[in-house]
Amino acid sequence: MTHQEEISNPRIQISIGGVVIEAELKTTRTAREVYAALPIETKVHQWGEEFYCHVPGVRDYRETATTQVRVGDVAWWGLGSMLAIFFGRTPMSLGDDPVPADRVNIIGRLVGDPKQLRQAMGATTIKIEKRT
Repeated sequence: MTHQEEISNPRIQISIGGVVIEAELKTTRTAREVYAALPIETKVHQWGEEFYCHVPGVRDYRETATTQVRVGDVAWWGLGSMLAIFFGRTPMSLGDDPVPADRVNIIGRLVGDPKQLRQAMGATTIKIEKRT
């Protein structure tokens, strides 16, 4: 990783079910590990309006472990080694905000309208790559 990548917020591109959206990652250690593990193309799972997928080889530093997430957050669930993308309500939601099943580290934020991911519901694969 270059010095420039370490001080700036890296971006990733997420492609799922014909929808392509970018996310800007934070500069946390967990976010850097996820970025370093890319590109990946893998099976995607859905839980309400949350997509999640396994990303191998990422350590969880639990810097921001929380259950307080917002629509558009990109998070890392360490216990399952999963990247989670929140674009609406989850089965545990009481209001409009998503509620994860367990504590997650928020590692980034979608750029653009997260609700466009609703068009990808039912997709079976996800591709995540570094954006240059």
